[in-house]
Amino acid sequence: SCVFLSQIINNYLERTQGEAVDKASSSSMRFRDSKRKVDYVLTYHYRNRLARHLPGAGSPKPTRGSASLALVSNGGAEKGHAEPRQQEGGQRAPQERPRSPGPEVIELSPLDALEEEKRLQREEYEHNLVEAGLEIEKDPENKSQGLSFVRIHAPWQVLSREAEILKIKMPTKKVYEITEEGGILKKLNEIWCKLTGPLQPQVPQQENTNMKSLSYPFSREKIYLYNIKDKDTFFDNATRSRIVREILKRTSTKARNSMGIGTLIANNVYDAAYPLHDGEYEGQNDDMNDRKLLYQEWARYGVFYKFQPIDLIRKYFGEKIGLYFAWLGLYTEFLIPSSVVGIIVFLYGCITIESDIPSKEMCDQRNAFTMCPLCDKFCDYWNLSSACATARASHLFDNPGTVFFSIFMAVWATMFLEQWKRLQMRLNYSWDLTGLEEEEEHPRPEYEIKLLQKKLKHKNITAENSNEFLCVLSQDEEKLTWSDRMPGYATNFGLILFMIMLTFSAVFGVIVYRITTAATLSFSTKETTRSNVRVTVTATAVIINLVVILILDEIYGAVAKWLTEIEVPKTEKTFEERLILKAFLLKFVNSYAPIFYVAFFKGRFVGRPGHYVYVFDGYRMEECAPGGCLMELCIQLSIIMLGKQLIQNNLFEIGIPKLKKLFRKLKDERTEPKETDTNQSKDPQQWDLDYSLEPFTGLTPEYMEMIIQFGFVTLFVASFPLAPLFAFLNNIIEVRLDAKKFVTELRRPDTVRAKDIGIWYNILSGIGKFSVIINAFVIAVTSDFIPRLMYQYAYSQNGTMHGFINHTLSYFNVSHLKAGTQPENSPFAHDVLFCRFKDYREPPWSQNQYEFSKQYWAVLSARLAFVILFQNLVMFLSVLVDWMIPDIPKDITEQIKREKAVLVDFFLKEEHEKLKLIESFIARDQQKHKSGTKGERIRAATFSQFNRSPKGSFTSFSAQHTEV
Repeated sequence: SCVFLSQIINNYLERTQGEAVDKASSSSMRFRDSKRKVDYVLTYHYRNRLARHLPGAGSPKPTRGSASLALVSNGGAEKGHAEPRQQEGGQRAPQERPRSPGPEVIELSPLDALEEEKRLQREEYEHNLVEAGLEIEKDPENKSQGLSFVRIHAPWQVLSREAEILKIKMPTKKVYEITEEGGILKKLNEIWCKLTGPLQPQVPQQENTNMKSLSYPFSREKIYLYNIKDKDTFFDNATRSRIVREILKRTSTKARNSMGIGTLIANNVYDAAYPLHDGEYEGQNDDMNDRKLLYQEWARYGVFYKFQPIDLIRKYFGEKIGLYFAWLGLYTEFLIPSSVVGIIVFLYGCITIESDIPSKEMCDQRNAFTMCPLCDKFCDYWNLSSACATARASHLFDNPGTVFFSIFMAVWATMFLEQWKRLQMRLNYSWDLTGLEEEEEHPRPEYEIKLLQKKLKHKNITAENSNEFLCVLSQDEEKLTWSDRMPGYATNFGLILFMIMLTFSAVFGVIVYRITTAATLSFSTKETTRSNVRVTVTATAVIINLVVILILDEIYGAVAKWLTEIEVPKTEKTFEERLILKAFLLKFVNSYAPIFYVAFFKGRFVGRPGHYVYVFDGYRMEECAPGGCLMELCIQLSIIMLGKQLIQNNLFEIGIPKLKKLFRKLKDERTEPKETDTNQSKDPQQWDLDYSLEPFTGLTPEYMEMIIQFGFVTLFVASFPLAPLFAFLNNIIEVRLDAKKFVTELRRPDTVRAKDIGIWYNILSGIGKFSVIINAFVIAVTSDFIPRLMYQYAYSQNGTMHGFINHTLSYFNVSHLKAGTQPENSPFAHDVLFCRFKDYREPPWSQNQYEFSKQYWAVLSARLAFVILFQNLVMFLSVLVDWMIPDIPKDITEQIKREKAVLVDFFLKEEHEKLKLIESFIARDQQKHKSGTKGERIRAATFSQFNRSPKGSFTSFSAQHTEV
C-alpha cells in the first residue's frame, strides 16, 4: 500500500552524491541516518527480469522487472525514472514505455515467474513487519542480479510491548546487598581469588560485586520501577534481536501459506536472517566492543590458561550458549583431579612392574611353557616366554590400582553432575532465571504445513479459499495424530535398526580382516613377519575401525536429522530432543561397538585345541594375547579416542567451515555478474561481513562430541587410566576452538533463554550409571584381577602369586589334534607330548578330559560376585555423595528468599509513594477547585493522568511513561 511505501526507510537515493559519509556511521550498525540501530538483517538474492517477446510481436526490449521494487524499497524515484502510477489495491504498475507499432505480448519464463512470486511474498512480508511496528531499510536493486539486505530496527514502542509479552526480566531501580558466608569459607575464598587473580580474564566487572539489581518482568504500567536512563540502551543488543526474532517468527503471509521467517527461508524467498555482531573483532581502530573483548580475552589460544568470562559470554550469545560453555569449563576443571589420579595409577603400574610375579614367570625362559599352535598346519608350537613384552605392558593397566581408579571415577562422575547442578543454580540466580517459565513455542513450519495438508485433504478445501482457512488455523485444536505419524515412526524404527546392524556388520568385517590377515601373515617365510603378526593385525585393524567410525559418524548425523524431520515434531524443542536421542544412539553404538567386542567377546568363543570354533573353513576365531585382552582393549580405546578428538573434533571442526566459506564465496562470485554498484561504499558494512560467515546450526554437535568423550573417560576407564589426561589436554584446545568459532567464524546466534542444558544432563547421568556396570565387568571379566585374587587366597600354598601362570594353563595331548591340523615341518613335533593353552579345563589323563574344571566354576562365581559387590558399593557411594551435596547451595536458597522479600518491600514502597503523589495532586486540584480557577483545575487534572478504579485503588494510564 501507499502508506507502506512511505514507511520503508532508505536514504541511498535521497543522499546527494557530493555528501561525505561519516566513517563511523558507515562502519557502525545503524541506519543511514546514524541514529537507529540495526537489530536484525534479512538477506535475499534478486534477479531483475528481462521481457521476452513472442515471435512477430516487435523488437525485444529489456525491462527492469524490479524497478517498482527499487522504488518501493527506497521510498523515492531514481533519477531518470518516471514516477509509477498507482493500481487498485495499493500495488504499483510497471513503468510505461513507448510502445512499438502493433500489439506487444510479454511472456515470463518459468524462472522469471518464480522470481516475481518471491518478490511479491517479500513485499507482503515486509508490509506486515511494518504493520507490526518495525522499521525497515532496504538496498536498491540496481544490478541485473545480486544480493540485497533488509535491515530492521525495533523502536521503543515495539521493544516495550514485546518485552512485556515475553515477560523479559529487566533490572529495576532497587539494588540490594548480597550476604556472603563468613568464617573460614570466606577466608578460603579470598585466598583463592588472590591466587587465581592472574588467571581471571580482563573484562569489565561490576564495581561492587556484593550488590545486585533487583529484576522484574518488564511492564509498561510499572515503567516507573525501572532505571531507564536511555531508551536506546535500556535493552541490550541481544535482547533487541531476540524481540525482533519473535516478531519475524510469528509474522505470516498469505502467499503459499508462509507461517514466519522459517518458512520463507525454507522456500528460498529469503536466504538468511540473523542479528549483527557488535563490530569487528580485530582491527586498527581503538573502539572496543563486546565481540573484540571476547576475542582478546577468550577466543585466542594464547589465553588458554585463563578462566572463561561466562557473564560476558551470556550477555553476548544468550543463556543457552552461556550454559554450554559454563558446563564445558566445569567438565574440563573436573578432569584435572581425575587426570592426576590416572597418572598416579599408571605410575604405580610402572613402579610395580619389576615386582609383578606373574609377568616374571612368563618372562622366565626356564619355565619352558610349550604352548599349542595359534593356527592350523602353518603355526608351530611356541614358548610362552616369547610373549614377555605383552605381559609386562599389560601390568601397566591390569593391576590393583585400576580397581581403585574405577571406583574413584564412578564417584567422580556423580560429584561432577552434582557440582554442575549447583553451578547451574548459581547461574540461574545470577542471570535472573530462577522464575523463568517455559515459553510457549511456535509450531514448526513443517508441522503447520503438514497439518494444513491434512485439513485440506479431509475438508476438500479448494486452493481459492485456502488463504481464509490459514487465518483460523491457529485457533483450531486439531493436531497430527498417531496414525498420521505412523509411517514416520515405522521408517524410524526400521532405518535405525538397519543402521545398528550396519555398525555390527562393519565390526564383523574388521574381525574377518583380523582373522584372515593373521592367518595370511602366519604363512610368511620371514621370521620377523611371523613374530609380529599380533602387533601388525591389531594396529591396522584399529586404524580401519577409526576410519569406519569417522565415516559412519557423518552419515549417522545426516540420517538422524532426516529421520527426525519425517516424524514432523510440533515444536523446535521436541525436534531437538528427538534428534539428540537418535544421533546419540547411533553414534554411541558406532563409537563403542569395536571396544565392546574386544572387552567382552573376543577370545570367549574360541573353543579349545582339537575342538576349535571356525568362522570360515580353516579360519579359527581369534584369541586374546597371552597377557589377556586388556592390553588390546587399551590400544583400541586410546587410538579411537585420540583419533576422534584429533581428526573429528579438531581438524574437521577447523577445516570444514573454512571449506564451506570458500565454496560459498566462489559460488557467489560465479553467479553474480561483475557490475559496479555506485551506491555501495568501499568499506564493507557489518551486515556484509556477517553474511560471509557460517550460519549457526545449534549446539548439538558441540555437546555430542563432549558426551562421547565423557563416555570414553568413564565407561572403560579401568583399561585406560590415562583417558582423563588426554581428554583434559583436548578440552583445553576445544574451549578456545569453540570460542574462536563462535566469535570469528559464525554469524551471531539468536539469544535463547534456558535454565539448564536440557536432555544432555539425562544422557550424562545415564552414562555415569552405565559406566559402573561396564567397569565392573571389565575388571571381573576382561582383566586377570579376579583369577589372581582367587589363586592367592584359595589355591596358593604359601599365599603368594608364585605358580599363578602354571595354574591358569591347561594341558592338551597333541595326539588328540585333528588330522590335517598338526603343525607341518615342526622341529619340535617329536619332542612335544603335551602343549598348554590358557583355560581352566581338566587334563587329558582325567576321566572328564578337557571339561571345565572346578577352578573354572569357582572363578566364574567370584567374577559374578565381584560385579554385584562392586556395583552396589559404587551405587551406594554415588547415592551418598548425591545426598551429602545439596542441589541448591544454601546461600543461593537464602538469597532467593531474600530477593522475594525485597521485591515485596520495593513494590509496597513504590505504591505508597505513588499513592502519596496522587493524593497531593487531588488535594491541589480540590484547592484550585475551591478557588474557582477552572483553567488551572483542568490543567492539574490533565497533568495527573490518573483514574480511580471501581475498587478504590488508583491505576495509571501509563501514557506519560510510554509512547504507545
